[in-house]
Amino acid sequence: MPEPSTGPAPPSWSMDLRGTTAPALAELRRWASRTLARVDDAHLGDVLLVATELVTNAYDHGQGPLQVRMSHTPNPCWVRIEVDDHCPDHPEVATPSLERPGGRGMHIVDKLAHAWGVSEHPDGTKTVWAKVSCDGVDAIPCAAPTCS
Repeated sequence: MPEPSTGPAPPSWSMDLRGTTAPALAELRRWASRTLARVDDAHLGDVLLVATELVTNAYDHGQGPLQVRMSHTPNPCWVRIEVDDHCPDHPEVATPSLERPGGRGMHIVDKLAHAWGVSEHPDGTKTVWAKVSCDGVDAIPCAAPTCS
């Protein structure tokens, strides 16, 4: 379900992934790091992980990614990641299992993203999106004993 719009659209950037294979993930991370240079390193790590998981999911289950888009709003700080793929099937958050490899991608997205969802398109493709906070300590897990 798309999120409601609140004001003018933030700047966005896109990368065409048609015909690529999984090694393109390294270029995706470099591109996102350059594109989101104003996002601090701790939060950028979360954004890169979510973007990597969404694109990997498109390779593994969506018949290949078509395009990835990112937009950034600085105040409050949010990064929205959108990945288009060929398959109308929606991703699922699987329960991680020690008995089988994989199946953790959308679980990671679900834990790191403030919200995520799917937008279906009339041509049978879809967009999987996630919104990641890049504000304050609440945006990243805090393992230090002084955190509350």
